[in-house]
Amino acid sequence: MLKGRVNEYTEQTKEGTQYRRRVLKDFSKLLDDEIEKIVLFMIEQQGLIAARLEDLGKRRARLQDIPLLQEITELREDYRSVGLDLVTLLKFVELNANAVRKILKKFDERLGYKFTDYYVRSRSNHPYSQLQQLLTTIIDLVISELLKKDPIIDLITATADKLTNSTNFLRFLGQHALIAQADSTAGTEDEQHVGEDKYHLMSLVLNLANTFLYMVNTYIVVPTADGYATSLGAAATACGAVIGSMAVAQVFSSVYFSAWSNRSYFRPLLFSSVVLLLGNVMYAMAFDLGSLTILLLGRVLCGMGSARAVNRRYISDCVPPRIRMQASAAFVSASALGMACGPALAGLLQTNFSLYGLTINQITLPGWIMAFGWLVYLIWLWISFQEPDLGPDAKDFYEGSSSSTSTRYMEQEKMEQGFTEHLLPSEQDEEDDNGDEEHNETLSSSTTTLRPASSVASAYTLLTPSVKVQLLIYFMLKYAMEILLAESSVVTGYYFGWDIGTVSVFLAVLGLSVLPVNAIVGTYISNMFEDRQILVASEMALLAGVMLSFKLTVEYTAAQYVCSAVLTFVSAEVVEGVNLSLLSRVMSARLSRGTYNGGLLSTEAGTVARVVADGTITAAGLLAGEGRLLNATLLPALLVCVASIAATLSTYNSLFY
Repeated sequence: MLKGRVNEYTEQTKEGTQYRRRVLKDFSKLLDDEIEKIVLFMIEQQGLIAARLEDLGKRRARLQDIPLLQEITELREDYRSVGLDLVTLLKFVELNANAVRKILKKFDERLGYKFTDYYVRSRSNHPYSQLQQLLTTIIDLVISELLKKDPIIDLITATADKLTNSTNFLRFLGQHALIAQADSTAGTEDEQHVGEDKYHLMSLVLNLANTFLYMVNTYIVVPTADGYATSLGAAATACGAVIGSMAVAQVFSSVYFSAWSNRSYFRPLLFSSVVLLLGNVMYAMAFDLGSLTILLLGRVLCGMGSARAVNRRYISDCVPPRIRMQASAAFVSASALGMACGPALAGLLQTNFSLYGLTINQITLPGWIMAFGWLVYLIWLWISFQEPDLGPDAKDFYEGSSSSTSTRYMEQEKMEQGFTEHLLPSEQDEEDDNGDEEHNETLSSSTTTLRPASSVASAYTLLTPSVKVQLLIYFMLKYAMEILLAESSVVTGYYFGWDIGTVSVFLAVLGLSVLPVNAIVGTYISNMFEDRQILVASEMALLAGVMLSFKLTVEYTAAQYVCSAVLTFVSAEVVEGVNLSLLSRVMSARLSRGTYNGGLLSTEAGTVARVVADGTITAAGLLAGEGRLLNATLLPALLVCVASIAATLSTYNSLFY
């Protein structure tokens, strides 16, 4: 009914601005009336549940005097039954909250208003916040009457958390990995135990170790890349090409590793380790060979060994739902620690000697150390990794075409349609042919539309404007971070005379700030403000950090550089955390599995950003020289930041979740 009224308003508002004001008043009244129906129905249901709880309380009081095992068992089952009904009521509220969000979004899109902000702000922080408050007491009452380890308590808590969009550090961190999480509020017991037969703790540890080592490998060369380039006769600013060549290869390796993981996990990890071993040996030997080409080819080989797509897929497909969030958080933590340990390790490798004709010094040691690390990892992998049994139809399953997967999707869709028919007027089934995307998606019965994306093009068609903006934001923050990190040794050496040890400590401290910053945002800030509010504020702070980094006076101090770098890096971390947390919730479910999944898309966006940033550093160094490198590279970063903020504001209403 409301969709129909929105269509009428679209035509009628063309008559003049006077009618537009009447539309706002009329639509507000209609929506208020619909929400009132939801609230009244919910109060009625809570009354019924409260009456049942009162009766159960009387039975419990009687059993305290005369405890009978049979009646105690029946009482406990009755409490569980009340708990399940409470979960159903919570899902009812969630469905209607989403309906409110969607109709407001449609109203804004069709009429060109920004009505959502006003309506939500004038009624509550969220459309369902008042409903959630009504449920708080009864939820606590049901939970208090059940055993502390009763599974129904976890079900109630998970459903309530999903409804109120509450977060904590573990959940917030786990969402950064963009790994599909099990819906603990739905599914059969068998579905909840999917992956138990594939799960092998040591194999999971090996996947996380691969992630950690790869991030160390990526950043261990940053403090010495400029020195390595100059020792081979190139400009110091060629460090951008040295660092970025690894990212160039990763753009392509991410796709083939993601596809390879449809069939196996052991073989791509084995291949990754061998390629990284050879790549680091080439990187280290380039000094004695006096070849910049060998140096770059070594880094390209290292990029070809990026198995992060395999690491994500293993957690998504082979880790049981009960610990998948913890594993996802561990994946993000391993990446963050590797990013910090890389530069720190480079700062410790201060030596210079020869061994069997090979030069071992501070610029070749990172290659030799990482080659040894990958050799140890390769042996560990060969001995301890356990290939999960993917079955003969593994490829069909992972590409989303197995009959069981399609059937489960169809059953879920039918259930949702049946639930909707109960709650919304029957007139909604009679939609006109106005190209309504939500309606078409709901009515589609083709299993093809439920399968994961089969190509980059099909994945792109699944991206809504808000998701595209979030990928742009991810590109922006990775670009700004890469500019800061990759040119740090050149800039600090030119302006402040910092040596490798000082640069290494500086970069390590920046890297170590990742987890504390995410802890603060995930534990406190995300519970105080909406994600979109944090996103805009942190983008503004990132822009301020970039602007503060410019050299606008004759004297450029270390204090200015350090303060601006910390502001830029920390703001980028906040942007990344909130952006990926939001992206994990609003991205299409079809992008949660398959080769072309959401994790791959975000990885590609970030990797391309690093490639562009490193290319910018090299080009700016060749054209402008070291003296103008800082401003020349910061200007594109400034423009990208401004563009991302403008794009965020243009889709601000659609970011409401």
